[in-house]
Amino acid sequence: MFKKLSAGILSALMVTAVAVSGTGCSQSQPVSIDYKTADKVADGAILQAFCWNFNTIKESMGDIAAAGYSAVQTSPINECLEGENGGMDLYGDGKWYYHYQPTDFKIGNYQLGTRDEFKAMCDEAHKYGIKVIVDVIANHTTPSTDEVSEDLIKAGGGSLETLYHKEGRTPLNDFGDRLACTTHEMGGLPDINTERPSFQKYFFNYINDCIACGADGFRYDTAKHIGLSDDPKEDDGFKNNFWEKATKEVDNAENLFIYGEVLQGDNDRLADYIKEIGRTTSSTYGGKIRSGIASGNIDTAVVSDYWIGNADPNIVTWVESHDNYINDCTYNNIDSEQVILGWAIITARKDGTPLFFDRPYNSSIDNSWGMNRIGTQGDDMYKDNRVSAVNFFRTAMKGEDENLVNPNLDSTALMIERGTKGAVIVNTNDALKVDFETNLADGTYVDRVDRKTEYKVKNGKITCDTDIPENSVVVLYNEGYTEYARPASVGVDSKTEFTYSDDAYEVTLTCSNTDNATYSLDGGKAVSYKDGDKVTIKHGDSDVSKLELRAENAEGVKTYERLEFTYI
Repeated sequence: MFKKLSAGILSALMVTAVAVSGTGCSQSQPVSIDYKTADKVADGAILQAFCWNFNTIKESMGDIAAAGYSAVQTSPINECLEGENGGMDLYGDGKWYYHYQPTDFKIGNYQLGTRDEFKAMCDEAHKYGIKVIVDVIANHTTPSTDEVSEDLIKAGGGSLETLYHKEGRTPLNDFGDRLACTTHEMGGLPDINTERPSFQKYFFNYINDCIACGADGFRYDTAKHIGLSDDPKEDDGFKNNFWEKATKEVDNAENLFIYGEVLQGDNDRLADYIKEIGRTTSSTYGGKIRSGIASGNIDTAVVSDYWIGNADPNIVTWVESHDNYINDCTYNNIDSEQVILGWAIITARKDGTPLFFDRPYNSSIDNSWGMNRIGTQGDDMYKDNRVSAVNFFRTAMKGEDENLVNPNLDSTALMIERGTKGAVIVNTNDALKVDFETNLADGTYVDRVDRKTEYKVKNGKITCDTDIPENSVVVLYNEGYTEYARPASVGVDSKTEFTYSDDAYEVTLTCSNTDNATYSLDGGKAVSYKDGDKVTIKHGDSDVSKLELRAENAEGVKTYERLEFTYI
């Protein structure tokens, strides 16, 4: 079962693609803009729209659907500490992590937008069949306790002392001590007494408001620091029943996609968290994928084990998360191209629900923050052709068993087969000759990434006239495949700097697969442009200039990008 775009959006459901100005090529077969998404989040892929604001996500929904995601995950939407006078740098004059420092559990904050904007974003997502997952924090508040709202303090028993655990301001030094892990202050963040019934009522009113606005699921931040039902606890007369209420006593509970962030380590009780929450993260597996891709060793023994022991594989997988990207700096072990190789592996697999962390726009190994702005989109890698091809593959392969094999025992390449219907091949090293065994059904398959290279399968052998290049992803399937229209692309020259010191700064605009691209500067009138045109950014009343780019492809699928330039 799949959800489809609303009738209004599907006025041209099936069209024949024609040559488009600037593309240099044409399509002769029918293409569709009926981008199918998985009916259940677990059967598709999730885009972590890290630090995108609500309006940016809403305007980007056409791109998200065209890239094959079934869900989008927001950053935390609660009221939060307004640090550094409301600065909006990811890191610098402002910080990304302030929205992980709640001051109250009500929708809306200065970084992401208002409750009305959140609801409008959810409404737009549902038009495309895309679910909305909200990152939520129940475990702690901001350490700036004078900023905590009176309403939250009242819900927590009437004082800051009762809002927190008795040891809620004692630093957590021993993660192996479960009582300390679930009641002490982690990372300087005061630990809320999540067992207090009045707090639970207040917090789950917030969760229900999110659901009323259109939320379809939740990621619980720092879930490992909220007690399980049989964990030791303080002698306060309350029960360790938070997870029971979170998963069973909120509105529409049976249809929500809920998972907890349980970073693996000493005494993490991952299997038990999976049982009580339904799903958790699998942080160790992400590390294994990154190291395998970085070393070129993707032997089945390395990538097949989820590293969760005997627990059910009800997990959210990733190549990288914002935690490892920012906090332990392992982002510099692999570049964005290698992230895509890892993504192809985890997304093609049967188990786990893959989450794509979208790195900051224009970031690199040498510059992890890139454009360094909260509210804008991240890097365009989230909609790379390889990413979208494997996303749609995953949705089409629902229910098919998996088989992982290193072609010709070459551990630098991996083939993930799904039954006899399809396969994804990832090659990390030298060109791979295609002449090896497969379970694919006999027939001719076209690579769904480049949409032209043919692979032939006969009597359990797959062959191709050309080798698979180094650092490549090949996606093969016929049943369930739809030739989707490629979206337009807009942006700026790859060498663009996003900080400038002269009073005027000239920027080169780019676009492809469109003949109607426009730009708007600081909310001004939309101006048409062609690939290679230039626009001048001027230092005016504000030190930040906002450039919005819009376009449509020949089939009417909308593309949006928001860029910000900071005067220093």
